[in-house]
Amino acid sequence: MNKTYLKLSLDLDFVLIAITAAAKDYMLCHKINNSLTFEFEKAEDHEVYYNIDEAPLAFSRFYYFVEQGEVEYYLVSNRNSEGFLIPEMNKVDFFIIIHQYIDKEDLNFILTRLNKLPDIQVAAQIDPHKLKSRENLVM
Repeated sequence: MNKTYLKLSLDLDFVLIAITAAAKDYMLCHKINNSLTFEFEKAEDHEVYYNIDEAPLAFSRFYYFVEQGEVEYYLVSNRNSEGFLIPEMNKVDFFIIIHQYIDKEDLNFILTRLNKLPDIQVAAQIDPHKLKSRENLVM
């Protein structure tokens, strides 16, 4: 008897920026919008199930779509009152997830502008493949 196996792989084809900032999510979102001329808007919370028997943990999420290039930006909180979205990155407060292609020049511009904001201690690109809890970032 032949056995068939189903192999699942995560779509981690996105750019991930980790942000450490001592600010509320809506305030940080407003400052990013002003600095980068983005138009982040509040979206439905990102829910992650850690255990099947328990309710999901909800993390605040903001969304911005650029029609030219069809680029999607998400600003997601890494923490809530019950835990972390990515527990191994417990010093990080927020993530920006960029779906679709973005060139190095645009990415460097975004990182430079983010790091110039007074509320942000550091903003850096992270490789999502190196994270243990990377499946929590799939939107």
